[in-house]
Amino acid sequence: MSPTVVRTDVDVPDIEPDFSAPFFGGFQVIASYILAGALLVVLIMLIIAGAALAFRGLASDRVRTWAGENILWIFIAAAVLGAASGMFSWFVNFDFGF
Repeated sequence: MSPTVVRTDVDVPDIEPDFSAPFFGGFQVIASYILAGALLVVLIMLIIAGAALAFRGLASDRVRTWAGENILWIFIAAAVLGAASGMFSWFVNFDFGF
């Protein structure tokens, strides 16, 4: 005996997955805060280092030495954070949360 296949018409609705999750918005806001805070810290470091190198009497010798040794790394950090913020902005809508 062979099994008999009986065909029946089944109405299957269109299925559209929902990829939104309630906690992803929170992750985006937290990542935005971290990126914005890091950008502000690097910007302040860049201003301090630039001012220390540009104006001789503004900072002590130790600060000028630190600025001279680290200004390239500060520029690199600013470029990397700027690129990360730009990519974040492009893909998931950068939101400072203000």
